[in-house]
Amino acid sequence: MQNNHPEFSKGKEISTGSLVPPVLSDYMNYRQFLADFYKFKRQSSKGSLRAYNYAVFSAAANIKSPNYLKMIIEGKRNLSDDMIGKFGKALGFNKEQTEEFRLLVQFTQATDPADRNMYLKKLSEHRVGVKLKTGEIDRKSFEKVPNWVAWIIYAMIDQEGVAFDTAALKKLLRGKASEDEIENALASLMNSGDIRRDEVTGEIKKARSLTESPEDIPVALVRKLQSQLMYLGLESLYQDQPTEREFGTLTMSLTKAEFEEIKFKLRQMRKAINKDNSIARMKSKGERVYQLNIQLFPVTNAVEGLEKAPVIQPALDVKIEEMVETAFEAAQAAAPVEEVAAPVAAAPVAPTASVAPAATPAPTASNNKSSNVSSLAATAASAADLFR
Repeated sequence: MQNNHPEFSKGKEISTGSLVPPVLSDYMNYRQFLADFYKFKRQSSKGSLRAYNYAVFSAAANIKSPNYLKMIIEGKRNLSDDMIGKFGKALGFNKEQTEEFRLLVQFTQATDPADRNMYLKKLSEHRVGVKLKTGEIDRKSFEKVPNWVAWIIYAMIDQEGVAFDTAALKKLLRGKASEDEIENALASLMNSGDIRRDEVTGEIKKARSLTESPEDIPVALVRKLQSQLMYLGLESLYQDQPTEREFGTLTMSLTKAEFEEIKFKLRQMRKAINKDNSIARMKSKGERVYQLNIQLFPVTNAVEGLEKAPVIQPALDVKIEEMVETAFEAAQAAAPVEEVAAPVAAAPVAPTASVAPAATPAPTASNNKSSNVSSLAATAASAADLFR
């Protein structure tokens, strides 16, 4: 499942041949959206009696400064809440679009990582809500994807001594979920057939995997769930003692080949952890539920115009057939948590017991191989890209 959204701080190129207005939901930086909006308006007004310019925008927004939009685009000024409403009017937004623009502005302008995560979560939820209303996301598809409450309740079936009534679950979930959210999550899991109640013992049991058909899940819904689970990790950073969690970060410069190798190894690590845990839970119940988020993502762009370094041949002693088979197995076992690396966060979400630190493997030095195993790893691992 590929991410077709523009890169951070980049928007869609506007062609003079076919003028298409920029779509707000395609952007993660409001300044770039405004730049592309202005470019579109300029090009579409060519040849008219009154060409579009910054002064026209200011007049539509009821702003005295004729170059205010230009200063915003260039990052010389920030937008206040009052100005967001005026900009929404000049951009021709309705109420929902203006709210989305407000959240995008807050996300872009936030400097504290915790605030950025909070606004990103709100922005993601808002965009999913709009797509549901417009029919871009099918309601039935939406109902197939459990939210974070259902996801954790499903995992709590493997936890020792859990009573699946609303009050008990709310206490175990540390009050992070309301009674309505818990009841809705339980009902959703029951109705979808993901869990069932044993007719003889009355015990709640798992009936099937939560992601039996991951290819049918819209990207926006996967991102929504991922952001919710990652946000729990952020809360754990501030709420849990270091002895109850394991957070690690590693910032490093990589080549494309090294990145592909580390990504492949981390997928294998996640698969191994999941396999070991599944075997352990078949023998006995767990003591509490933990959330393991493993993330590997770019924080800079590549410098344009530089020659690319020679491809490094990674030290992966694996045959092509084995890699393809392993990648498909990883796809089947994958939980919808973003593909992995540093930082690693094992965050408890239901109380009792201590945490086993999650280890992040360091990249190994490359050796002399006759073929570029990294590129094969990238191809084979594409089968596990359903939750990218």
